[in-house]
Amino acid sequence: MEKNEIYLIHGTDYFEMTKRLLSEAGLSDMIGERDASVGIKPNLVAASAPSQGATTHGEVVAGLLAYLQEQGFSRITVMEGSWVGADTMRSLRAAGYDQVLKRYQVPFVDLQKDGFREYDASGMKIKVCDAALSVDFMINVPVLKGHCQTTVTCALKNNKGVIPNSEKRRFHTLGLHKPIAHLNTVAKNDFILVDNICGDLDFEEGGNPVPMDRILGFADPVLCDAFVCDTMGFSVSEVPYIGMAEALGVGSSDLSQAKLHALNEPVSAVPSGRPARRVEKLSRYVLADDACSACYGSLIHALNRMDEAGLLEKRLLKHPIAIGQGWQKKEGEIGIGRCSGCCRRSLKGCPPKAGEIFSFLEACWGK
Repeated sequence: MEKNEIYLIHGTDYFEMTKRLLSEAGLSDMIGERDASVGIKPNLVAASAPSQGATTHGEVVAGLLAYLQEQGFSRITVMEGSWVGADTMRSLRAAGYDQVLKRYQVPFVDLQKDGFREYDASGMKIKVCDAALSVDFMINVPVLKGHCQTTVTCALKNNKGVIPNSEKRRFHTLGLHKPIAHLNTVAKNDFILVDNICGDLDFEEGGNPVPMDRILGFADPVLCDAFVCDTMGFSVSEVPYIGMAEALGVGSSDLSQAKLHALNEPVSAVPSGRPARRVEKLSRYVLADDACSACYGSLIHALNRMDEAGLLEKRLLKHPIAIGQGWQKKEGEIGIGRCSGCCRRSLKGCPPKAGEIFSFLEACWGK
């Protein structure tokens, strides 16, 4: 897998999706020798079920462990340190990892209790936990989600879990962006497996999950986080640590040079049941008919951006936004996605990006 490649798979069988993506990306060849030590760093920020949009799904880690063991890798360690004030082992149990680790007989290291050393991270002194830098190959398994302080969080910020609590506190006093960028000059990002199943709209601890039912693979953490901005409707410039990391040589944010490998097509999978409160508020603007999670999720992210910009008003409910395969032969006023082509005004794409949706709706509603 090259640095400019992106692998993407849709669906709801997260275990099998993970295994297929890793196989297609050639992860075993990237690791190399079967006696190499492999680290897995998920996001277990707090004691929250993955369905709430904050933590990495256990099925993704299970698929990763199954793949590695089937490929002959046995020196595997899962490691994480929850945020300050949270108990890592409680977070592990809340996400179901205790059962996953038991099933695959893989050890876990609580990085809150690990030793650490100070390193020169391209001109900034940063303490990093010993276990995180002792492995030959590190697999970063973040959640694609929003963040109340840094706007988004994914690969680069997920490495904040490999530093001791004292450093986490210091990072906040320094403003997060600069230390996150410098941290990634020493933290390992050999492969990034992204949980884009139902990340939260704007809060690291979850509570407003947006189902998208996707898993992604990257070899470049900067490209990964640039893709996250694209997914959520932000520009890279709105997340300073991405540009800072790029300037330090961590990777490239140039999505125009990226090669996307979509392993399958999205399927209709908008969940039934009551959505989270903020997502429910935004969904009032939508008239979905057999919509795919990825397309619907992109629309929700765009509407959230519009709401933050003060562009959503109740009067706009006169013309709800059509989305989904059920609109392929039906007429409407405003449609999102290629299935809404019969609408008077329609934005093509499968799925269109949140930023594109934002611009399209702004133009439609401005008339």
